[in-house]
Amino acid sequence: MPDYPDTVDRPMSKLPQITLAFWIMKIAATTLGETAGDLFSMTMNVGYAVSSIILFGFFVILLIAQLKVDQYHPFLYWSVILATSTAGTTMSDFMDRTLGLGYTRGSMLLVSLLIVILIVWRMTTGSLSVTKIRSRKAESFYWAAILVSNTLGTALGDFLADSSGLGFAGGALLISTLLAIIILAHYLTPISTVALFWAAFVLTRPFGATFGDLLTKGPEKGGLGFGTIGSSAVLLTILVALVFWTHKKHTDVAPA
Repeated sequence: MPDYPDTVDRPMSKLPQITLAFWIMKIAATTLGETAGDLFSMTMNVGYAVSSIILFGFFVILLIAQLKVDQYHPFLYWSVILATSTAGTTMSDFMDRTLGLGYTRGSMLLVSLLIVILIVWRMTTGSLSVTKIRSRKAESFYWAAILVSNTLGTALGDFLADSSGLGFAGGALLISTLLAIIILAHYLTPISTVALFWAAFVLTRPFGATFGDLLTKGPEKGGLGFGTIGSSAVLLTILVALVFWTHKKHTDVAPA
């Protein structure tokens, strides 16, 4: 297996194309991360701290595998995405609830950290474009930004659902509206596609968080009452089916 140093471009991107299917899978993965994280820490009563350590360990193992491969492997890539989402859920809950930071302070801390990562990434590599990631250094920044953005998304989603007064459905509606505005801005304005991508990437996480809470919480809390186990099983099935479909579509088109 060839090793590509930071100063040498790899022959191809190891990341998927940014299509509608990508965003659907991203939302499914982040929503599954919310329900699976709650399943681990709450339903199984493992606790936020222990769950965070275990799930972050899984993330590190998968990330090392992702960094070592030299081409795009859809199941590995989406496993890392799912790991960042699941670990991000428990880490956010640990910060906001166990450490007592609260949703507002926790969100502000994570926003600041994400901005720092993006600035250092831009200064180090010269671009934040996910279509130009060819070095291990750029890919490492990419995954660091994703982990923090998914952790941030949980805190924002919990803030919208629990502290803002909007509830689960209202929070999901607000995030959906903001995502619709970003889509319109992409087609109707000259705003940087890179900036819009990261704005959408961050917002899909709280959308997944609020939608996950909507699925799992009981009717007395404004949810649908499917529970963490049932919701996680359905979302995992959807995500795996979409990964299979996009992979088959890619392999069917590739020879042409």
